[in-house]
Amino acid sequence: MAERKCQGADCANDAGTLQCPTCLKIGLNDSFFCSQDCFKKNWNQHKALHKSAQGKTPDGIIHKIIPPKVVTKLDPVTGLYNPFPSYSFTGPVRPVYPLSAKRSVPKSIKHPDWAQTGIPKGERRLSRTKIDILDAKGQEAMRKVCRLAREVLDITAAELKPGITTDYLDEVCHKACIERDSYPSPLNYNLFPKSLCTSPNEVVCHGIPDQRVLLDGDILNLDISLYHDGYHADVNETYYVGDRAKADPDSVRVVETTRECLDMAIALIKPGTLIREFGKVIEQHAESRNCSVIKTWGGQGINTEFHPPPWIPHYAQSKAVGTCKPGMTFTIEPILTLGRPWEVYWPDDWTNATVDGKWTAQFGGC
Repeated sequence: MAERKCQGADCANDAGTLQCPTCLKIGLNDSFFCSQDCFKKNWNQHKALHKSAQGKTPDGIIHKIIPPKVVTKLDPVTGLYNPFPSYSFTGPVRPVYPLSAKRSVPKSIKHPDWAQTGIPKGERRLSRTKIDILDAKGQEAMRKVCRLAREVLDITAAELKPGITTDYLDEVCHKACIERDSYPSPLNYNLFPKSLCTSPNEVVCHGIPDQRVLLDGDILNLDISLYHDGYHADVNETYYVGDRAKADPDSVRVVETTRECLDMAIALIKPGTLIREFGKVIEQHAESRNCSVIKTWGGQGINTEFHPPPWIPHYAQSKAVGTCKPGMTFTIEPILTLGRPWEVYWPDDWTNATVDGKWTAQFGGC
């Protein structure tokens, strides 16, 4: 899972509790900044988002944010419902509730510190400038947990087909983690309710598995993280659902370009590579295929904590500091879109979707 970053342009800091008051008034709930100074510095650029959210866009596209109304009335036939019927979704994907009950993890499996409270206390105590260097034992532990995560991703993806629900995929992922004596890292992380993230079509990231049935023609990102023997792994890929998706040129363009961006960035990894170099090659290749990089989300360190430093931007001309060194472990997980690189949050405070409803893809690993 990606962590929330400051909305300041080229700011590599984590977001604090400071939110833009104008965004709160108009229903944009994720405009967090690291400091008052950063907020003031970025005001002229940031305020353009207010116009977009209120329908005042230069291209004439209306994206008016309406405060959501949560309902609990079930469809008498299916028992399903949309929990946010008054929300102006930017694309065709809708949440389908009720969510299934929280899945349990045996006490015999080592749990991360947020398993009970939802609060990642260890992460919150981290220095944002201190990058861990793993010894030989730690590196081998990371290799093992990454192999397990890849196995779980492959097992879950093998179940993909039109007609199944993303909640079913969550069940498959959860079971596969347990079978490997691993805790699914997203479960209860900052109160996230499920064991993996499922992000279809225009959903950028952090989609919550629910009762929505996958359709022939969808694309779907599976973001799987697990915790084994004290270490985390984080892997994700975007898949075609059915033959119609594979035959759609735009779907293929965004999916395959994103896959290539990850491969090109991985090819740069070696001692001495500047962290900012990854974003240069990613954005250059994305633009060559008429795709845009979603800049809000990036890669990050990963080891005994889920989201330690460093921050890994996926765009060019970032101010990210740091150099690759032996023993560093981190993720690279670019997200590209066919449209404009702006996002909005659904009222569940997790699901992040493109502001214009254009489709996205993500690939990543550690």
